Amino acid sequence: MNSDILLVDDEAGIRKVLAISLTDLGYTVHTADSASAALDVMEKIRPAIVLTDIKMPGMDGIELLKTVKQRYPETEVIMLTGHGDMDLAVESLKFRASDFITKPIDDEALTVALDRAGEQIAMRGQLKAHTENLERLVEEKSRQLIQAERLAAVGETVAGLSHTIKNIAGGLDGGMFVLEKGIEDQDAGYLKQGWELIRGNVGRIKALSLNLLKFAKTDRLEYRPVDPAQPAREVVDLMRSRTEAHGMVLSLELADGLPERFDMDATGIHQCLLNLVTNAIDACLDTDPVTDGQRITLYVQRMPGGGIGYRVKDTCCGMDEGTKARLFQRFFTTKGERGTGIGLMLTQVIVQRHGGTIDVRSAPGQGSCFTIRLPALRGADDRMP
Repeated sequence: MNSDILLVDDEAGIRKVLAISLTDLGYTVHTADSASAALDVMEKIRPAIVLTDIKMPGMDGIELLKTVKQRYPETEVIMLTGHGDMDLAVESLKFRASDFITKPIDDEALTVALDRAGEQIAMRGQLKAHTENLERLVEEKSRQLIQAERLAAVGETVAGLSHTIKNIAGGLDGGMFVLEKGIEDQDAGYLKQGWELIRGNVGRIKALSLNLLKFAKTDRLEYRPVDPAQPAREVVDLMRSRTEAHGMVLSLELADGLPERFDMDATGIHQCLLNLVTNAIDACLDTDPVTDGQRITLYVQRMPGGGIGYRVKDTCCGMDEGTKARLFQRFFTTKGERGTGIGLMLTQVIVQRHGGTIDVRSAPGQGSCFTIRLPALRGADDRMP
């Protein structure tokens, strides 16, 4: 413990006698004859303990106590008081004085008060050390936990990606086998079938590579004010010919009251809506039997608080609860050999980086409805109506 102690009293005789006793107890004694002088001394030496008389000309001991505790909260203050000042002595305890001693000073009472102040200083030091150790431990454990979570995420991603690549490689092997069989037997049917298998899996490799590149760029989204209906119009215009070729109806519905401009990454939201519409088309193609007139509708509407909502609703085959629960998992796909399992994962990441949410309602035979909610930047209430 710091052995410096400051003795404050306007009476020179008391300062002299007490200084001798404190020196004998092993302290380095500094003295001041007033509260203002004591504060000047404290600027230089920062003593661990202050002994001060309560009644002094000018700033009294109570005011000195308050000032010391405000400026140097870890300094212990012991009050010196006469028998007639007991009310002030008790009041000093309310302002965090560690103890008080009545005059004339008894050596035993002085020793007890100083020991008590020393114990409080030691206890505070232990608590501080414990807190610092605990903070370091929490920081270290948090760092280890984050690292473990990252490794787990990397492991899960690598496992999913490996599974997808393995499936593609299996498809290529199968295609090459059929192609070689066709070459060996000079069979045009085998040749065509093998070539289609190879071409389809090469397409999956291309789609996988492009989606991985897009996924890597999601941390560099560019937010700017755009027409919130623009990405939806572009996706509908882009995909309408494909839906018409399969007898489907793709339509766009814009709600009244849409803002002229909304801060978002238009390219990223375009990618999200394109993924959802493409998935809806594939779901309709997977419906058995495929019928004309299946509908896919893209809605754009304003949310309370200024947010924007996008919905992609279809009248296709729908999904069971087990499939819905896995939709946004890494590399999970319902498209079999046609899918990579990155589209919805990429969509969810882009939406979340906008501070938004995406969810799905679906049931077998009743179609599906994916909903994207993007909040306004000012953080208003963004619940869909």
